[in-house]
Amino acid sequence: MRHFGWIVVAAPVAALLLAACGDEEAPVSASPSDAPSSDDSGRLYTGIFTVLENAEHGPQLCTAVASSLPPQCGGPDVAGWNWDEAPDAETVDGVTWGFYSVTGTWDGTTLTLTEPPLAGAATSPMVPDDALPDFTTPCEPPPGGWAVVDPATATDAGQASIGAYTGAQADWAGTWIDTSVEPAVLNVRFTGDLERHEAELRSMWGGPLCVSAAERSMRELTAIQEELVGSVPHLTSVGPEATANVVLLDVFVDDGLQEQLDQQYGPGVVRVSAALRPAE
Repeated sequence: MRHFGWIVVAAPVAALLLAACGDEEAPVSASPSDAPSSDDSGRLYTGIFTVLENAEHGPQLCTAVASSLPPQCGGPDVAGWNWDEAPDAETVDGVTWGFYSVTGTWDGTTLTLTEPPLAGAATSPMVPDDALPDFTTPCEPPPGGWAVVDPATATDAGQASIGAYTGAQADWAGTWIDTSVEPAVLNVRFTGDLERHEAELRSMWGGPLCVSAAERSMRELTAIQEELVGSVPHLTSVGPEATANVVLLDVFVDDGLQEQLDQQYGPGVVRVSAALRPAE
């Protein structure tokens, strides 16, 4: 098991590493709804947040924290908060904050506590290793193992040439480097015509190379990303993930959003990760 940190990976780069994507403006999609999620059933939600109160507002769940002293942040209000029940709180210049696991009901704008907060450091969220991106190479090693076949083109210039090539291909589906083997293997995915692409890439790159198939192109995944940017409320980050050939979506609260996106794009095409989620 490993601690989970949000990952945003997407568009082509010359260095052939997975890069951040998703800061462009995007058209608004008709679905999902822009209305804030709410739950009137009394369902409990839980999450781990920095909670902060200052002179301008009461206790709030931080959706982003400025690394100053005291810190600054904003987010949904927390009702029923009592700093006397919040362990390890800090106060500087009239600002009080701490890192907590919180549980309560959610009405779309406010989390109302149903139990005292717990120290967040001891309850940091974790996910199974198989839920993290898998950067291992899907191709079988060639006879004799992975090796540099042409040192003259196993260079930064060769990598840059591949970056330019893949960026121009409509069926390109992602690029990453597998450093779990030595020498590291360059992985490139396409939705079709693998033999032609491999021949083109081999003329540019003399290092270990794996060309594999994917169901969806990076252009398709990026189009989904752009729709989500314009339509999903409480969105934190979003971007294609090449190794799983999906779009990763980070939101403040998931109130049935995963099921809705499965219906809209197909099961598992968009993977939702929420800071505030239904309690088990």
